Amino acid sequence: MGKIKVKKQSTFIDMTAMSDVTVLLLTFFMLTATFLPKEPVQVLTPASVSERKVSEYNVLTILVDTEGRVFLNLDDKNTKKSVLELMGQDYGITFNPKQINAFQEQTHIGVPMGKMSDFLNLPLSTQDEQIKKMGVPTDSTNNQLTRWVKHAREVAGDNMQIAIKADQTTPYPQVDKVLKILVAMKENRYSLVTTLKKMPEGF
Repeated sequence: MGKIKVKKQSTFIDMTAMSDVTVLLLTFFMLTATFLPKEPVQVLTPASVSERKVSEYNVLTILVDTEGRVFLNLDDKNTKKSVLELMGQDYGITFNPKQINAFQEQTHIGVPMGKMSDFLNLPLSTQDEQIKKMGVPTDSTNNQLTRWVKHAREVAGDNMQIAIKADQTTPYPQVDKVLKILVAMKENRYSLVTTLKKMPEGF
């Protein structure tokens, strides 16, 4: 008896459902992702085994580069506006709406108050280049860092956290200078931003 050959049929897989799931997952991750603010200088943080995370909201980040220049970041635009106005009162400077908007768009604070008005009048691309050359003054005769932190605390409240992010090659005296300023203000609780590394064997 002869064998009956069964005609092979191509297998059809409907990928519509898979495509829908992929799009939904992609949308979910895009909406829930937290983007890191653009920093005026590149900082490579030292490594540590601490897994404690810095809060993503209501945080004042103090950035110290390799040359000891200090930059500040406030994550809330309304807080930044209020703090700038208080700083303007301290130094007798009135900022117009265009300057305030430019200040809110700039991710970091890193300009001496005497140059702030002229700086905010510059195009954003020029601001990004200029801010790298400046930094918030921390000298004993012109300690503007203290005023920025003080006003940020007044506006953001006691729940505001302070985080210090320094480059791994930044000389310790430069970081210690910032720490001493905070201690003098009785701001004794802060986090040090580091890169997570593997726990050594035996611990």
